Amino acid sequence: MTGTKTAATPRPATSTTSMSPSAQQIWRRVRGLLLALAILLAAGIALAAVRSGDQHGRLDPRSADPLGSRAVAELLKDRGVSTRVVTTLAEATEGTGPDTTLVVTQPNLLTFQQQRTLQDATEISGGRTVLLSPGPFSLDILAPGVTAAADTPVDAREPRCSLPAARDAGSVDIGGYRYATDPPNGDACYPTDGLPSLLRVDAQAGGDTVLLGSPDLLYNERLAKQGNASLALQLLGSRPHIVWYLPSLSDPSATESGNGSGDDNNADGTGGQGDEDGGGNESSFLDLIPSGWLWGTLQLALAAVLAAVWRSRRLGPVVAERLPVAIRASEATEGRARLYRRTNARDRAASVLRTETRTRLASLLGVPPSEAHTPEALVPAVSAQLPDTARDLRTLLFGPAPADDAALIRLTDQLDALEREVRTS
Repeated sequence: MTGTKTAATPRPATSTTSMSPSAQQIWRRVRGLLLALAILLAAGIALAAVRSGDQHGRLDPRSADPLGSRAVAELLKDRGVSTRVVTTLAEATEGTGPDTTLVVTQPNLLTFQQQRTLQDATEISGGRTVLLSPGPFSLDILAPGVTAAADTPVDAREPRCSLPAARDAGSVDIGGYRYATDPPNGDACYPTDGLPSLLRVDAQAGGDTVLLGSPDLLYNERLAKQGNASLALQLLGSRPHIVWYLPSLSDPSATESGNGSGDDNNADGTGGQGDEDGGGNESSFLDLIPSGWLWGTLQLALAAVLAAVWRSRRLGPVVAERLPVAIRASEATEGRARLYRRTNARDRAASVLRTETRTRLASLLGVPPSEAHTPEALVPAVSAQLPDTARDLRTLLFGPAPADDAALIRLTDQLDALEREVRTS
């Protein structure tokens, strides 16, 4: 295949060029990313400084977040009521007593065995137990005889009961679960469709249990609304000490009770509920993730978006670069020929040979380049130059692709012979 030649611009022998980017080029490429990382780091440090010490989780009396309960803890402190935060069942049960109010923030996270242990301790303590949003899977043990109905939206509701704390507080933000009870000794307040969202039932040894269908009135963001602060202070401040129990998944009692409670559940026919409750049925996965991780994820997502915008910026114009080495035309031609042969691209090879031959013939015969590949213009010009030729010029210059390699070789020889005749005529 000698009909096609490819030329490459040779590089002067004295020119030396490195393909590695220079320091200035590297700086231009990475400065945008470094700026974005610096802004992200500064924002993270600022957020950490602003939020440090104030974020301990939902319903945590140490937390100043909107969903924390630090405000009510401070008000209780001003009234002389001490608050102690515990995260294990052992600490919670040890702290119970006639002068103590036990606040259980997430009773539905407790396993059946943990619930039984807690109920045994509070039933004879003589103190008050406040359960926040207890559901069907915790009421059977923590509040026997009480059942939960479908929850309702949190809204301002009137007490409509004789409980002094509720009457003094008046309208409060409450909703969530509604409760029904068989024992008559107790108070049912803030009803919706006849079922209350606040229920107080008497316990042995002079104590009682208070069930709140929703904990919203204890949130920092809601404490100053309606009569929320009044009701919270009266329910939690009836005794001089508060044990604030935040159930934790790392509590050893949760692991120890996992196997033991399974047999008990099967024995009393509630095994199905045990499986559901063991997984924390009343809390979503996001409730268990510290909000700091959510902020970190948001920052990483923002960084990814900024990086994508930076990398997808509009590219500049195409820059023509000289080859780093000089390539001989014969080597390029032979390399392309080998590729054609490997793929049996005889049609493509024949087309390239004929195109180059027609281009050179048109230049020799004075045919305009725009008409070099038009049979009506090129064939008559060649015929006029070689009037005695017996070749079928149209088939030779514009014919079909060769059927095999031998035909391709014959076509190459014929094109070379035609071009030589035109040059010498």
